[in-house]
Amino acid sequence: MSHAEDHEGTRRDFLYYATGGAGAVAAGAAVWPLVKQMNPSADVQALSSIRVNISGIKPGTQLTVKWLGKPVFIRRRREDEIAEARDVDVASLPDPIARNANGQDTADATDENRAMDESGEWLVQMGVCTHLGCVPLGDAQGNTGDFGGWFCPCHGSHYDTSGRIRKGPAPENLPVPPAVFDGDDLILG
Repeated sequence: MSHAEDHEGTRRDFLYYATGGAGAVAAGAAVWPLVKQMNPSADVQALSSIRVNISGIKPGTQLTVKWLGKPVFIRRRREDEIAEARDVDVASLPDPIARNANGQDTADATDENRAMDESGEWLVQMGVCTHLGCVPLGDAQGNTGDFGGWFCPCHGSHYDTSGRIRKGPAPENLPVPPAVFDGDDLILG
C-alpha cells in the first residue's frame, strides 16, 4: 500500500462525512418550517387563557363563558345549593372522582373537592356533557333536572348542584378546569 493510497482513503472518508453532514443540515432546514407550523398561532395562544370579571354574578345565578372553544359554567351558589351538594353521600354517585384539574383530579367527588373556595360559593366547570359532548341546561334556561343543577336534554343526563352526574348515560362528572381567583372580582383560567 502506497502513501498516496493511504491519503486517498482519508480524503474519501472526509468527503463522505462532509456530504452526510451537509445532507443532515439540509434535511433539518427543510423540516424545521414544517415542525414550526404545528405550533399554535398567537391568536390561539391568546384564547388558551381567560380573565372573567365575576363581580356582577348574584347568588343563585351563573355566567357562561367560552374557553378553548368550549362553554364554561361559573356559578355563584346559594347557601341551600351548597348544603344540598355537601349532603350527598359520595358512595351513591355514579362517578365518585372529583375530576378537578386544580390539583384534586383523582380525589373523592365531595363538594369541597369540586368548589373553587372553602365556603363552596363558587363553582367553575366545563359546560360539556360527558356523554356525547352536548351542552347541559342550567337554571338560566329554566331546566335544572332532577337534582337542581344541570340537565342535558339530548340524552337525559342529570347533574347536581356540584356538577356531579346523578342520573342518565353520562359516565363522568362535569370536569373542573384549571382556574384561580385573582382578587375578589376576577377568575383566571
